[in-house]
Amino acid sequence: MIDKLPREFYTRLNVVSVARELLGKLLVVPARNRTRVSGKIVEVEAYRGPQDRAAHSYGGRRTKRTETMYGLGGTAYVFFVYGMYNQFNVVTNDRDSPHAVLIRAVEPVEGIDLMRQRRPGKSDHNLTNGPGKLCIALGIDRKLDAADLLGNKVWLEDAEQLPRSRILSGPRIGIDYAEEWIDKPWRFWIKNNPYVSRRKQ
Repeated sequence: MIDKLPREFYTRLNVVSVARELLGKLLVVPARNRTRVSGKIVEVEAYRGPQDRAAHSYGGRRTKRTETMYGLGGTAYVFFVYGMYNQFNVVTNDRDSPHAVLIRAVEPVEGIDLMRQRRPGKSDHNLTNGPGKLCIALGIDRKLDAADLLGNKVWLEDAEQLPRSRILSGPRIGIDYAEEWIDKPWRFWIKNNPYVSRRKQ
């Protein structure tokens, strides 16, 4: 039986708590032939718009790109960056509260052969240790933007429950423009996991 995370997990008010608790959960993106392709979430970042200067929704910005952030918690927010990479986010909170969690890295669990085909020539360690890499390996693109995480295109399953002692935190990556929000310790990762994109501060 598939144990998808319930809507109530996503609609809680504190995106930072949700981000931390996503560690150890399983991100599942079935292939066209229904083969399960999945990875254990090992690194995340929380974004709390509209106050958060690092969030796409800062200042209440609503565009075609960011509108998904204003949806109901438990929605996938997929955006395209640098003209080449997709990045996968989990929308949290209620409608019109633009909070989201970026999934920065996962540890491959199922469908690893397909991941290797999608990222040929890469070592297994390098398949999913970054937000753009994991989207290629798991087959995530803009077609999944606004997908319901309780549906059948992409979802998260309950899995490992991690004690606080196994979770580390620090500033988010690549947000030098965010002024006083730069140092918020809203990036969380599993201690000593080799698939974390960046372990040192």
